[in-house]
Amino acid sequence: MTKLLTIKINRKYAAKMKKGYPLIEKEAVDNEKLLKHEGELLRLVDEKNHFIGIGYYGIQNKGLGWVISHNQEESVDEAFFTKKIQEAFTHRQQLFADPDTTAFRVFNGEGDGLGGVTIDYYDGYYLIQWYSKGVYSFKENILAALAQTTEYKGVYQKKRFKEKGQYIEEDDFVMGERGTFPLIVKENGVKFAVYLNDGAMTGIFLDQREVRKAIRERYSDGAEMLNMFSYTGAFSVNAALGGAKMTTSVDVANRSRPKTIEQFAVNGIDYERQQIVVDDVFQYFKYAARKERTFDLVVLDPPSFAKTKKRTFSAAKDYTTLLKETIALTKNQGVIVASTNCSSFDMKKFKQFIQTACQETGTNYTILEEYSLPADFRTTRSFPEGDYLKVVFLRVKKV
Repeated sequence: MTKLLTIKINRKYAAKMKKGYPLIEKEAVDNEKLLKHEGELLRLVDEKNHFIGIGYYGIQNKGLGWVISHNQEESVDEAFFTKKIQEAFTHRQQLFADPDTTAFRVFNGEGDGLGGVTIDYYDGYYLIQWYSKGVYSFKENILAALAQTTEYKGVYQKKRFKEKGQYIEEDDFVMGERGTFPLIVKENGVKFAVYLNDGAMTGIFLDQREVRKAIRERYSDGAEMLNMFSYTGAFSVNAALGGAKMTTSVDVANRSRPKTIEQFAVNGIDYERQQIVVDDVFQYFKYAARKERTFDLVVLDPPSFAKTKKRTFSAAKDYTTLLKETIALTKNQGVIVASTNCSSFDMKKFKQFIQTACQETGTNYTILEEYSLPADFRTTRSFPEGDYLKVVFLRVKKV
C-alpha cells in the first residue's frame, strides 16, 4: 500500500468530516505546510490521531482536496477507480437503455465518491472534466478504469484547474477515435449539436434536461417565450417544439447567434421565424420595456457570476433585482422559469429571493413546479452544496 501523508484536521471540522462531508476545506487543515505535491494521498486524522479518511491533495476553488475513502486499509490504485466508475455506471443503466436520450452524466464527482472529476456521455464519446491538478495526477488510472468499464468511440477531456477553475485551452482529445463535430445527440427526443473539442463548453448544459422537457410538454403551446442568458438556445428549441408562437433568445456572446441557429436547424425549425438577439440582457430589459413587449413564458437562467463592460452580476446579490425586471416583462398569468446554478445559497434562500421580488413589485405568484439536479447528477446528503441547481416555475398574477 502507498505510504500516505498524515494530515491533522482540527476539531471544528473533524466532526462533520467523520459524518461523511467529503471536502477538505482550507481552514480544516492544521498542518497545511506539509502539503507539497498535488495528487499526494493523505491519511486524515483528528486531533487525537483517530482516523477520519483517505483523501488527496488537489487545490480547487472549493478547498484543498477531497476525501475518497473511509476505509484505512483501502489501496488507491486502478482497481479502486474501476470499482467507483463501475458502480457509477450501474446507476445510469436506465439512461443508457433510453434511445431518446444519448447525452447525460455518468460520473458526478463527490456524488459518486470521487470529488474533483466528472464524466459525461455523448453518444459513444466520453468527456472527462478535471477540476484540480491533484485529481488529474490519477489520469492514467481513471482512463484505464473507464476502458475496463465500457466501450467507447473516443474520450475527450477539459482541464479546469487554472486559477478560479478556469478552462485550459488546448486540444482536448485523449484516446480512441476523434469525433466529427458537431456531434448530434438526443435528449428526450430533441436533437442538439455538441462540440467536445471547441473551448470550455460543449453546447448544452446536461443538468437542465428535466426542466427543458417540462417547458416543452407543459408551458410552451401558443406562448410567446423569452429566453434570457440563452447560450445556444436549448430552452428556446424545446419551447418551439412544444408549440410556442415565437421564441426570443437573448445572450451577450456574439457566438450565441450562430450556435442557436444551428440548434434550431438540427431540429428542423425555421430559425428565421424566431428572434435571436445578441445583447447585454440588462440592456434588453430596458429595450423591451420601452417597446412594451411582454411574454407568456420567460426563462431566467443567469450564470452565478457574469461581467460585462457596464456591470458585474452576482446571483447571490443580484438575483432579486433581475427577477423584478423579469416580472415587468411577463404577462399577467404568465410563467417565469427562475433558475440558478449558484451553490452559495440553497432552495430556501432562492425562494426568499422570489418572494421579495414579487412583494416589491406587487405581484402574487403560485409555485407550479420545482427542480434540482436530475438523477444522473448524483449528490450526497453529506455535501448539500453539491446539489447546486435550483429551478422554480412560478405563475405570476399582477394586482
